[in-house]
Amino acid sequence: MTPNISVAVVDPETPGNVGTIARGMKNFGLSDLYLVDPPELDPEGEAYGFAGHAREDVLPNATEVDFDYLVDNFYTVATTATTNEDATKHVRYPFLEPADLTDELAGLDADVCIVFGRERVGLSNEELARLDRVCSIPADDEYPVLNLAQAATIVLYELRELTVEETQHPDEAHERANEHEIEGLYETFDDYLHDVGHPEEKIDKTNRLFRRLVGRAQPTGREARTMRGVLRRGAKIGNGEIPRPADENQ
Repeated sequence: MTPNISVAVVDPETPGNVGTIARGMKNFGLSDLYLVDPPELDPEGEAYGFAGHAREDVLPNATEVDFDYLVDNFYTVATTATTNEDATKHVRYPFLEPADLTDELAGLDADVCIVFGRERVGLSNEELARLDRVCSIPADDEYPVLNLAQAATIVLYELRELTVEETQHPDEAHERANEHEIEGLYETFDDYLHDVGHPEEKIDKTNRLFRRLVGRAQPTGREARTMRGVLRRGAKIGNGEIPRPADENQ
């Protein structure tokens, strides 16, 4: 079971941040945006200018509600930069980090709303006290307060396993060469060592070093084939079968 996840922004000051949050929602598979006391969102203004393709659906379909609506209709996750340190002050404690949100929300039988606050002061203690869970982005202690739209993008990115069915990436980001191709590279390297006159007593050790190097590198099939070609050409130049490139130009 995957919960339906919405986003709410409470009292945003600038239309541009609303548009950027809508764009982040579009990037990470969310569509339901709720706005509490928003500024005017002019279709010709910066909100729509910053929204990218979210100007076509997420932003124009945003619903203006009051804070009570969020409390009454959702399992709410409040976001804040400032947290309490222990349970003696429990308005902003306990809290979880965005990276932990997926495990926290997966399988939750409830409609979820991630609630972001104002640009300058975030959510008030009174608002936080009415929400179910607190989430905070770890940042430098000297300046932990992120721009509203940046913070929202980070949180929505961490939720992608719950909200994005398929990304633009291929199933395998790195397709390692098969073992036959890798072994062929090792054989070609061994031939290269012999052809260029590498000291016989050092060949076994050099082959082992090369094997360890390639094992860490995890080359693709094309990389392995290209390296074999380079080694073969280098060996032919080394033993005089073909001239050096500089000699060809003379």
